Amino acid sequence: MSNDKLNLLDFKEGRIRTLHLAWFAFFLTFVVWFNHAPLLVFMKRALHLTDLQAKTLMTLNVALTIPARVIIGMLVDRVGPRHVYSGLLGLSGVVCIAFSMAQSFEQLALMRFLLGFVGAGFVIGIRLVGEWFPPRQVGLAEGIYGGWGNFGASAAAMVLPGIATLVGGENGYRYALALTGVITIAYGFFFFSRARNTPKGATYFKPKKSGGIEVTSKKDFVFLIVMNVPMYGALATLTWRLSPGNLSLLSQPVAYAIYGVLAGLFALQTSQIYRVNKEMLQFGAPEHQHYRFRQVAILDLAYLVSFGSELAVVSMLPLFFLETFSGLSPVTAALFASSFALMNLIARPAGGWLSDRIGRRRTLTFLIAGLVVGFFLMSRITGKWPLPLAVLATVTCSAFVQAGAGAVFAMVPLVKRRMTGQIAGMVGAYGNVGGVAFLTVLSFVDYSSFFLVISLSSVAALVATQFIDEPKGHTAEVHEDGTVQLVEVA
Repeated sequence: MSNDKLNLLDFKEGRIRTLHLAWFAFFLTFVVWFNHAPLLVFMKRALHLTDLQAKTLMTLNVALTIPARVIIGMLVDRVGPRHVYSGLLGLSGVVCIAFSMAQSFEQLALMRFLLGFVGAGFVIGIRLVGEWFPPRQVGLAEGIYGGWGNFGASAAAMVLPGIATLVGGENGYRYALALTGVITIAYGFFFFSRARNTPKGATYFKPKKSGGIEVTSKKDFVFLIVMNVPMYGALATLTWRLSPGNLSLLSQPVAYAIYGVLAGLFALQTSQIYRVNKEMLQFGAPEHQHYRFRQVAILDLAYLVSFGSELAVVSMLPLFFLETFSGLSPVTAALFASSFALMNLIARPAGGWLSDRIGRRRTLTFLIAGLVVGFFLMSRITGKWPLPLAVLATVTCSAFVQAGAGAVFAMVPLVKRRMTGQIAGMVGAYGNVGGVAFLTVLSFVDYSSFFLVISLSSVAALVATQFIDEPKGHTAEVHEDGTVQLVEVA
């Protein structure tokens, strides 16, 4: 563990083998999660979908991921990554096959909504990789995990339209979708047989209580509850989009019932947070366990604009190129659009590596500033631009987006080890909040205004980043027998 360099070809070393197992699991979850985006053109023709219905599928695709990442974060902290990731892969593969068989928009919408759960897979690997790598390497390792895994969306955009065209016929896209589900199920069994939660002899620290994030001050308790509100707001927004005043996919009584359920779930989650933190609120937290929840909140906002924008842009970019530049085929448009997610291979690991080298806050500041400029540039793209220049602007913006997401999760495992899954779940959920918010904006405005809204939102995240604290020294974790162990974070 003393060597700072990562030999990614040394498959005999446990941490390298685990990193490869993790990123490929994440890769497949992203293939399944975004396999519909490059095939929407085929699906619109076969099932006679309207443009509004196609955009609705984009929004539904990221909705369930919001609560799923929170739930999976708690589950992985209690059960461990090996079992949770294997189960998620198998379940998502089955739902993916069901999606490929859908015969109507209503069936497509239901299966796409359920497939949003697969987006929670990212959280599992963050905890797994964080267990295997030291602080001086964890940024790069998490960047490789996130970047190479995120490439699944780009791979789907590059490969699946070709498979659908090769198979041919009205049902070509169905075979392409079903194939991704079959592969994902098979890999779930393989992952279970090979992966391990921690290096041999290491302790897998678990939260003292389940049901909510532990905080260490009364102010942070209130802060945590406030930061949960946007997640329910995003789900309420989606319900509104499906209500009679908009798409009319839900009756008004059903929409009101969903609003009631969301309010009830928020009250339930708040009560669980109180239960978990009741002792702290009464007696205070031990000094050695103190941490600032502000760290998590700022990372939430940074991920909202970085990964949230990626979710939205990856979903709409094939149609953006197809409708902005005349003469492009669906396959060619999807190929150009894949350039946005393609940068994940390099940029996200680079963001993590840069964080390891020059500091977490400095890196986030630089990358989010680049994100502000990048999306402003994309808002200027029109059909009069030379196509290569538009692709170059897309790739440049993407580099800052992916690197920024990598920098966020270069810090997540260093906040509080035993709650890494829950913290990653909340930060990851905010990425989906951003996705829902930006895609909702897209349903009301043109493409130029859509990109401009993301740019302006990134300005707020840039300001918040200036208040983040650089991880220093060690954080304390407590064994089940009550002994305290110091865990290095810098």
